[in-house]
Parts: sequence; C-alpha cells; structure tokens
Amino acid sequence: MKFVCLGYIEPGKFENMPENDRNAMVDRCFTYDDVLRKGGHFVGGEALQPSTSAKTLRFQGGKVIVTDGPYAETKEQIGGILILEATNIDHAVELMSEHPGVSAGPFEIRPAADLTGLIRESEQRRAKRKS
Repeated sequence: MKFVCLGYIEPGKFENMPENDRNAMVDRCFTYDDVLRKGGHFVGGEALQPSTSAKTLRFQGGKVIVTDGPYAETKEQIGGILILEATNIDHAVELMSEHPGVSAGPFEIRPAADLTGLIRESEQRRAKRKS
C-alpha cells in the first residue's frame, strides 16, 4: 500500500541553519532514504521550492483564478513529499518515525488513493464518446 508523506517546515528554518548542521541533517535524511530504498519502501519523493514560489489556482465565476503564494497561510509550509510503500498506516508511521526529516518539522502521512478503477471507467466512457 502506498502512503504520501508530506513534510512541513517553517519558511527559512532550513536555509537559516548553520551550514554544518544543515549538511549533517541532509546527509542523515539521504542515508535513511537509502535504507528505505533497500527495504523496498521508498517509491519516490521530491523537495519543494519555497512556498513563495507557489501559484494557487481556484475556480471562481466560471474561470480559473491564479494567485501568488501557497494556498494556506500557516506557520509551516509543505517542504517536500515522500511516497512510501508500507503494509499499513502503522507500518508507515513506524518507518517515518525513524526519518531524520521529522526533526525539521511535522510529517503528515496519508494513504494514497487507488484510482485504478476510476481511471478504467473514465477511459471506457471517453472511448464510447469517441466512437
């Protein structure tokens, strides 16, 4: 089962760490990511640029409205995602509890939705419309 792990961090916290601390944290995180890979648990992940580089899209009045910045005005912003393979939510929590990135800010873990059936049904509907 796949889980999406959303890592949050206060803006500027990572950038303002002393270089030695920042490098040590990065090395610990990547070392643990290697452990997850070797165990077949690391499906993928990406760090995100600062939330100030975000664009938020909303549908209003029949059109898409684009605004600068993140959707939520919160103290912590999403800093990255990690896709994890685990047997269940408890296993995902156990695996992520060891991740050094948790020390930088909270991680939210959510089961990924399996869209296989919805995709197949949509493909069938779209194919019927074309014929």
